[in-house]
Parts: sequence; C-alpha cells; structure tokens
Amino acid sequence: MAITTARRLRANQTEVEKRLWSRLRDRGLFSLKFRRQVPLGPFVADFVCAEQALVVELDGGQHSSSEASDDRRTAWLESRGWRVIRFWNNQANENIEGVLHVIAGACGINVDHPHPGPLPGGEGEETGRLPGGEGEGKSGGTRPRRMLSRGYAPSKRG
Repeated sequence: MAITTARRLRANQTEVEKRLWSRLRDRGLFSLKFRRQVPLGPFVADFVCAEQALVVELDGGQHSSSEASDDRRTAWLESRGWRVIRFWNNQANENIEGVLHVIAGACGINVDHPHPGPLPGGEGEETGRLPGGEGEGKSGGTRPRRMLSRGYAPSKRG
C-alpha cells in the first residue's frame, strides 16, 4: 500500500515539493543522492538521502492539526536510525536557500566553507553544486547504488 501511495504522491507533487525537488534531484545539493516520496515502513517520506540516513519532510497547513501523528512518525523513523528534519511549506517557498543550507548542514556540509582551500595539483575533480546553483556537479567514477527495500534501515552511526 505504501508503494501505491508513493507513486500517487510522486505523480501529484505540490508546487513547493516540485521546487525543492528541482534543487535536490540529480545530486544537485553537494552531490548528495536524494529520492522523493520513499516508502519507509508504513510511511512515505517526502525526501530521503539514504547515504546520510536523512529524511526531509515538508509540512503544509494540514500538519498543524496532526502534530501528534507527525511526532509518532518521527519517533518511528528515528527508532530505525533515520534523522528527520521538517520545514513548513512557507519556509521552502520564501527561503529555499536557507532550507538547502539546513539540509546540507544536517549532512555535515559547511556551506559557508565547503573546503578549506583549493587542492594541490588538480586533485578533487569531483565537485557539487552550491545551494545557489553555482557549479556543474561532476561525477568522479561509479558508486554502488544503494537500494531502499521495504525493510531497509540505515546502519547505526557510532
């Protein structure tokens, strides 16, 4: 049932979800891989970065009345190793750059100082796009694709 719901949600994204997805997709945020409308157990997460065990949720006005439900959902995800960050739709609409900075920070990226200085001798060919859209985003080789299955849970960080 969660898979059917996820497919329906992907086909009927809200404008704010489309806006955020346009910045996250294709490794658009510091080469981080995000997926959208991902089934995780009985829930469907808005955006997931599996390699960082991060769930990003956008909450509209309907969520103000379902805070207890959101708390249960967050507790369930966190008990399985996920970190959850939430934004109100108006935050993403009015300050998309700030939202992207918070997401990058949750992934351990210092957006104010992404690297202490240039690498010597042409090292560091792999680059990511900055939240402002600068940068080309190059892929520096093949990386194994991490699949999310029905029972997937990120490894615990120690």
